[in-house]
Amino acid sequence: MRPLESLLSLANVLAVVHLVIPPLRTQRWTHHLGPIALLAWVLQVVFEGFRWQLVPAYLLTGIIMLFWMLHRGARSASRTAGVPPNQLVLGLGVGLGSMGLLIATGLPLLFPVFRFPAPSGPYQIGTLTYHWVDESRHEAFSADPTARRELMVQLWYPAHADPASRRAPYVADARVFASMARLLHLPAFMFSHFRDITTNAFPAAAVSDRERTYPVLVFSHGRGGYRQHNTFQVEALVSHGYIVAAIDHPYAASGVVFPDGRDVRLDPRMMDRQFEDGIIPFLAQDAVFTLNQLSALNRTDPNGVLAGRLDLQRVGIFGVSLGGEIGAEACRQDARFRALLSMDTWMPHSVVESGLDQPSMWITRDAASMRRERWTEPDIDRTLRTMRSVFERKASDGYFLQVPGMFHQDFSDAALFSPATSLIGVTGPINGARARAIVNAYSEAFFDRYLKGLAEPLLDIASPLYPDVLFERRPK
Repeated sequence: MRPLESLLSLANVLAVVHLVIPPLRTQRWTHHLGPIALLAWVLQVVFEGFRWQLVPAYLLTGIIMLFWMLHRGARSASRTAGVPPNQLVLGLGVGLGSMGLLIATGLPLLFPVFRFPAPSGPYQIGTLTYHWVDESRHEAFSADPTARRELMVQLWYPAHADPASRRAPYVADARVFASMARLLHLPAFMFSHFRDITTNAFPAAAVSDRERTYPVLVFSHGRGGYRQHNTFQVEALVSHGYIVAAIDHPYAASGVVFPDGRDVRLDPRMMDRQFEDGIIPFLAQDAVFTLNQLSALNRTDPNGVLAGRLDLQRVGIFGVSLGGEIGAEACRQDARFRALLSMDTWMPHSVVESGLDQPSMWITRDAASMRRERWTEPDIDRTLRTMRSVFERKASDGYFLQVPGMFHQDFSDAALFSPATSLIGVTGPINGARARAIVNAYSEAFFDRYLKGLAEPLLDIASPLYPDVLFERRPK
């Protein structure tokens, strides 16, 4: 919980406990707990903002104030008439207060304004977002012949910043979750508190001067996802000296909000596997176009921050789910992508047919974990068979990792959303922090070896640090 949320909860707890424990009612200072709870409510709404998870806490504060006034009136009457205070008022206060307290404290804990773990690398993190239009491509999702393909691309980079400066929000507009909420059969407001979550990045911070240039990674999100959904991984990579460009793929993302306020939602056709397979080459062109735009940005940055700081001779690409397919196809289309990390997805038919020349890593899980997540047998077969097919025919270096106990959403930020994600089957039985540590360790080692030329013993043999990872490499 945030500080004032905690203060509000504490004030409510003390007020209810005051009603439950008779001896406390004789303490003069406890007679002011009702107004104290009300003050905490006002401070929280004014300075931290309203959020739906606190509605029960707000209602509980109102109930506390009501019973505080009734009890105060009863005490005055008892002193005047010489009769005991109204025990019914106290009983109702205890019952309603205890029930309300359970709900009021539980919801904010189940749906927290969470914090991202501090990245392990030596660099601070800056971020900027760009709106780019590809005039050479018609928008394949639109029937309008004049529509051009537009992208929102967020860059994170090694930075020098004042630690006391304002942090960048996780998402600037919660509308990006609209389609995701619909797919999950949840009301859209369920994700409204995400706008209050901050990251470890600083908006428009100066680039770190430790290196003249930094290698570049392009990130592609999953179907119905959003560009920030692997922030834990992006921040870890940037803290170790990479510039990461994350693409929002309009119509394949849950929602993309453009600077003029347009909100582009997930196209329902993306739920059809045949349509999805056919659109992969077009979506891969988003990555190629982004790389072209990064070249232009390296010459002239309208923000005056990143020009001359991108090493475009050392470029990799990574993605999860649909994004892993896009990354593989982008590598097939454009040799400027020198390394691929693809997570928990099948490979496009074109890549299975042609193979990949670039060093590649696949991180997924075993079939038993997929069955536990209730994946269908055809999806399990296609995922493992196509990844292994491309891995086993590689002439260049390849790595195939399986992590039993991980679910599909363990490859994203989802485990941070609620402590209950594993209980309801959104994430797997593996500890969320452990899953993130595995993904970060191997993704950093992979790109360090193939983009920075560093020796990485983690990629040589199965590591005793990660005995739960089933590790294979080619050549053996």
